[in-house]
Amino acid sequence: MRVIPSKPALDTSDIKPPPRSPEVVVVGRRDLPLSCPLPGHEVWNLHPRVYLPIEDTPTGEVTCPYCGARYRLER
Repeated sequence: MRVIPSKPALDTSDIKPPPRSPEVVVVGRRDLPLSCPLPGHEVWNLHPRVYLPIEDTPTGEVTCPYCGARYRLER
């Protein structure tokens, strides 16, 4: 059996999560389902759209795994 050595490009052990943004974007129920980036943001095409299940979190806060943007659901 031939073993293929792992490729460095596939090694994700050194990848760290994005830094948390110091600002928190407050969103309302009208913004659900919440996606990042928000449609009105100038940087709407910086990363793929990701839907964030903010309404399912006990704190009502969520952080984008791509860019570190922080969102809080207005109660």
